Amino acid sequence: MHELLTTAALATATADDPMIVWAAQGFGRGVRAWCDGDAVAVASPDLSKRDRLAVAGPVDAVGRLAAKVLAEVGPSFRPFGDEELIRGLVDRVPGLQFGAAFGWMDTRTCPTHQGPAWLDSDDGLEELLTESSPASYAWPGHPGVRRWAAVTGERGELLSIAADAWSAPEVGFLAGVATHPVARGKGLSRQVCGFVTAELVKRHGRVGLMVDGDNAAAIRVYERLGYTYRHVAAAHL
Repeated sequence: MHELLTTAALATATADDPMIVWAAQGFGRGVRAWCDGDAVAVASPDLSKRDRLAVAGPVDAVGRLAAKVLAEVGPSFRPFGDEELIRGLVDRVPGLQFGAAFGWMDTRTCPTHQGPAWLDSDDGLEELLTESSPASYAWPGHPGVRRWAAVTGERGELLSIAADAWSAPEVGFLAGVATHPVARGKGLSRQVCGFVTAELVKRHGRVGLMVDGDNAAAIRVYERLGYTYRHVAAAHL
């Protein structure tokens, strides 16, 4: 088991996998990464509300590496990666249980946009999230949640929002998408997500997000903005 110390080394080990590179968060505070042959594991604390262990590589090799890494970093870290790999790890790592399947999406496309803008304050964000997206991982003031964009109404009320949250230097991250019930069906989420996507592509070169696999409407919006879908999953001890 060999520890990786830079994003460049990690990118080389994973063929520049955007999800794994994102998980490393530019090797910020507390992040560690290892490789063993073709297997790679990145332990990233408090990333999108979880201590995450991003993994990639052949399932047998990843199983051996993940067992060693989890023994070192502790049981709070939750392996996540391609769904087939995670399902295989459950059969190979003692005590590991399958958590959930979902989607990772990413793009290098810079969509055109009109209307949305970055907000100067957090006023109204919690109320909209509570009403329209209470399960959101991104909330104003939470660690890693940097800024919010919105489409607003004539009186300045928030209609649709999205956040720049847990972005890494090499991969931006879109989260916290919510649209007020009275404004749904008008394409506003596509507008605000298009704006944030374009801004993050300009800054980071590419953008990722996570989405529930059964949220067909959201997936369609993201696909129209240039994102591609990847089946991923998470597990836990």
